[in-house]
Amino acid sequence: MIAILDYDAGNLKSVEKALAFLGEQSIITRDRKEVRKADKVILPGVGSFGAAMEQLKKYEIDKMLQEASEVKPVLGICLGLQLLFEGSEESSGIEGLGLLKGRILRIPDREGLKIPHIGWNSLTLENNGTLFQNSDASPYVYFVHSYYLKAEDESIVRASAEYGVHIHASVEQGNLFACQFHPEKSGSAGLSILSDFAGL
Repeated sequence: MIAILDYDAGNLKSVEKALAFLGEQSIITRDRKEVRKADKVILPGVGSFGAAMEQLKKYEIDKMLQEASEVKPVLGICLGLQLLFEGSEESSGIEGLGLLKGRILRIPDREGLKIPHIGWNSLTLENNGTLFQNSDASPYVYFVHSYYLKAEDESIVRASAEYGVHIHASVEQGNLFACQFHPEKSGSAGLSILSDFAGL
């Protein structure tokens, strides 16, 4: 059973639907007992960093994530990736979960570059990522974001992308896995990533 954490931050149903397509059981929940019972946890999310952190604390999901990450695989998606880190330029002064080291920075303005970055980009795979064991050499995935990750330790980066700046698009460290892109909206490439996570 995979627990999809509900903190009122969107895209829960599309994650649930993608997992169902793969034949995986999931539950959308914010109940600590359900999260403890689950084999794996997914932290999805769309929206702003500061508001999301407020919601995580309101429902004590920050504590559930800390606990879960010590004993089972946790996958952050999009804003879910950003929240695992220490903070974001989007909401200065608001601390992230701090489970991983790095900063979330705004994609710099460039002529001809639309922000938010919405659309398909190819990934450059590196460091033999667990979630990319069955992926093509340069998977094509779907992004929707205005802020991007710069990880402190580049050895945790498993995939990167270019969009006017070098984006750390996927990371893995211990039980923590995260993707800046949306695997649940990335067709067969994304389903392969979710399948590899579900199979951990």
